[in-house]
Amino acid sequence: MGEPESSSSSEGKVIAKEEAYNVTISDQRLLDLGYRPEFRREMSLFGVLGISFCSIGILNGMSSALQTGLFSGGPLGLFWGWNICSFFMLLIAFSFAEICSAYPTMGGLYFWVCKMKPDVPILGFFTGWLYSMAMVFTGISANLSAALYLSSMAEVGQGRSLTRLEIAAIAWAVNIFSGIVNTIGTKAIGHMSTLFVWWTLGGTVGLVTTLLVKAPVMNSADFVFTNVQNFTGWQSRGFVVLLGFLQAVYTLEGCETAAQVAEEAVRAEILAPLAVVGSIAGSWLIGLAYLLALLFAVQDIASVQATTFAIPIAQLFYDAVGPRLSQMCLTVIMVSQVMAAITTFTASSRLFYALARDNAFPLKKQFMTLNRFQAPYWGVWTSVLIGCIISCAYIGSAIAFNAILSSAAIAVMLSYMQPIIIRVFWPDSIQDFGPFRLGKWSWPINFASFLFTILVCVLFILPTAYPVDVLNMNYAIVAVGSLLVVITINWIWWGRHSFKGLVKTATQ
Repeated sequence: MGEPESSSSSEGKVIAKEEAYNVTISDQRLLDLGYRPEFRREMSLFGVLGISFCSIGILNGMSSALQTGLFSGGPLGLFWGWNICSFFMLLIAFSFAEICSAYPTMGGLYFWVCKMKPDVPILGFFTGWLYSMAMVFTGISANLSAALYLSSMAEVGQGRSLTRLEIAAIAWAVNIFSGIVNTIGTKAIGHMSTLFVWWTLGGTVGLVTTLLVKAPVMNSADFVFTNVQNFTGWQSRGFVVLLGFLQAVYTLEGCETAAQVAEEAVRAEILAPLAVVGSIAGSWLIGLAYLLALLFAVQDIASVQATTFAIPIAQLFYDAVGPRLSQMCLTVIMVSQVMAAITTFTASSRLFYALARDNAFPLKKQFMTLNRFQAPYWGVWTSVLIGCIISCAYIGSAIAFNAILSSAAIAVMLSYMQPIIIRVFWPDSIQDFGPFRLGKWSWPINFASFLFTILVCVLFILPTAYPVDVLNMNYAIVAVGSLLVVITINWIWWGRHSFKGLVKTATQ
């Protein structure tokens, strides 16, 4: 007689069968959408959730953009702006989750638009190109921010200011490092995104505790919830507070990134929408805790506004906790920033893959090639190359560079608007819903999301200072306009001949 199987061996076989069954269901769903499975499904819920958390980057996003709200509205604008914008970004996340559950494929916003409005291919083409460039620009911005954190650490620790060339060189190094990690493939990204979730939770606890314990003077609740600051020159108090809302929107962009790895996740029709919604809900709460700690601990807003440090929040830390602990705080945020930068190139490379698969991007064979780590390395290193080239602009003109990067936030919101518009004006655009469905709340949620995206896009292009001059002018509208012109020329010259809509790679 053979020896009976151990209980652990039996459990292992059951788990293996269940995983194989889940992979089969996920692959079948992809086949139903017309695509042959090409990627190994190696991402869990935590990994997919981590991808969106990475892209949002709550610690680094809020830290990098804090001055926008601090100088435009102050504590009142930051606190209420964070909660109001988080609510509306959560509505957008619900809208995306419903679409993502129906169409769990990489390409995200681009695929959704093409699938819901196949009779207007130009709309999908514009969404795909605009969003892919937005992801690349966001990655470049994240890489430069990591360099600026290092520069601030050098200023705090050694009193030495780095030159623009040195900062650009660090940004190049982070660009290349992002490319290397993404080249290693899905499993490495999944592990890093899981680490990021824990890093964000642990980092938030550490930063909040440090600020609240070490700050020499704690601000009152009246200051935190009602104080208004205005360093913009604009006289309208309401307008100034609205400008401060942009800090929250900039920080919370990125929940949809989970869709970019949908073809690499098990039961993506469930996990991806959960990650989209969960990343915003979690970021809302984590960000609120961090924001309140910053507002209670800030010693002098005027000092932050007049800082010589590369990143203004370095001055807030320096005043509140001293130079040594400031180094620790900046290190926590910088590591978070690097991981967020890596994730944006994950998203852009998958977008290039999805566009190439549908003949919406040149060099189809190359951009659809996967290495032995299951990474679309052509897309990865194209993102790195663009990042290194654009980073050179920082050496010559910080204003020109900032205009390019600020356009990324607008481009993301414009990309958000496309599937939302379709769901508002063509509510029957989804024929086969997934497990995540909003039911009767779908149209009201999409309509509220539509109004909010319009408001944000308008705010993003308005001047943030008065009187307006060549130095404080908001050049984002120029950068976004130029990008749209390039995409239009690309469509007329090449796209309309090559791209006819989604191209099925598998048949039932």
